[in-house]
Amino acid sequence: MVQASDLQLTMAALLPVASWLPPLALPLLGGIAAFVLTYLLTFAVRSLCLHMGWLDYPSERRVHMVPVPRLGGVAIFLSFAIASLLFYTPAHNIPTSLYVESTVYWLFLLASLLLVVVHLIDDLIGLKPLIKLVAQTVAAAILLAPWEGRFHGIFLFSFNNPFAPGLVYLGVHDNAITLAAIPALCFTWFWMVGMMNTVNLIDGVDGLAAGVVGITALFTALISWVFHQESIAVLAAIFTGAVLGFLPHNWNPARIFMGDTGAMFLGLGLAVMSTIGGAKLALALMLLGVPILDVAVVAINRIRHGQRPWHYDKTHLHHRLMAAGLTVKQICYLFYGVTLAFGVLAAGLSILSLDIANRQNAHLFKFISILLVVVIMVALIVWIDYRQRQRGGRLQLGDPSPSPAGNSDGAVVSATIQEQETLLSTEDLAPTPAPAPQTNQTSGNGWPEPTSDSEGATRLEPGEWRLQTGIDQLY
Repeated sequence: MVQASDLQLTMAALLPVASWLPPLALPLLGGIAAFVLTYLLTFAVRSLCLHMGWLDYPSERRVHMVPVPRLGGVAIFLSFAIASLLFYTPAHNIPTSLYVESTVYWLFLLASLLLVVVHLIDDLIGLKPLIKLVAQTVAAAILLAPWEGRFHGIFLFSFNNPFAPGLVYLGVHDNAITLAAIPALCFTWFWMVGMMNTVNLIDGVDGLAAGVVGITALFTALISWVFHQESIAVLAAIFTGAVLGFLPHNWNPARIFMGDTGAMFLGLGLAVMSTIGGAKLALALMLLGVPILDVAVVAINRIRHGQRPWHYDKTHLHHRLMAAGLTVKQICYLFYGVTLAFGVLAAGLSILSLDIANRQNAHLFKFISILLVVVIMVALIVWIDYRQRQRGGRLQLGDPSPSPAGNSDGAVVSATIQEQETLLSTEDLAPTPAPAPQTNQTSGNGWPEPTSDSEGATRLEPGEWRLQTGIDQLY
């Protein structure tokens, strides 16, 4: 097994990058470099997708009306990896820490690479949910790093008690591998895998996931800097730049989607940053509380209706807001505003907790703030229900495919065909022979069963054709 001492070096440690820079310049330069890299690499990824015909086609499960490239997550991952190798230097071992920061960094890159490869295949040809869940579990196991009787990576076995001084432990008091560690092990798995799928499920309209994750990562960097965790602040700043560099391409009307490839990497990144940084879990729960609760409510409702938690419908909060008449940009502004407000609140509470006398009060206020997230979620649901009654209808949570109502100016989805046609001009598309016509047959389970064409398009799930290779089928 690779020892922690073998994982100390990155390119930043080999190069005298930080020797002549003021402390605050390193996270700024790292974040700017990652932003520029993502912005430029996305052009290359989009061109490749257009040339190869790797496009996300419209369907009942989509809100866009014309094919759009969907591998933007590859650009985000590559820019983060390159910028972090150049600008991030892991902190030296901290005596009170149960993990080595450099070890966690390399484990994170390895787990992220696994997720990117598996979900790149998913974005291209489609994989069953179980295969993706296994890949996510393996990624979580990589970050746990269980060897020699201990967990050497991310292992969540305690959290601050909001009501009294001290910690609340989940069966164990250290990172030893024992039977008593099972509750903490399950919680760690749930946190990582849950965060991945939360980001994936809010990536339903242009710019939503990239903006919310970017704001959350920015506050993670700021709060880590407040707690004097400079190396974590640099890493979080690089992650922020890599995410926000994709947003100009993904802003409505989107020219490219991040795909599951990007959503899973972003979710894992938030799970790791919130754990090793000064922000801890409370920040992520505050800033991502509304999306997390949205996923929980939808999953519980599907189970109540005898469906699997991952059953498809259009009942997520962004779908309900669209059905209530909000445009895609208005939905993004609403989520951004809530995330920013709780980010400012979390930063203020973190500064308060620096004072030992006020530390317990800060923990209590964070707990109250998380409860406030629940109140906001309930208020949004009540407002949406009222708005829909005013518009003459309601979105039934059990309906697998409700159609969002248009806004006041008649827009129904993220962009009209006229807006998107300018994005996929004929110069961008490589000519291909006309494919053989397809006919739809109905299978025994009621799903449409398209016949395979000569290009060998593959179905992701029953009823959905995510990707085709005949780019002359665009219109």
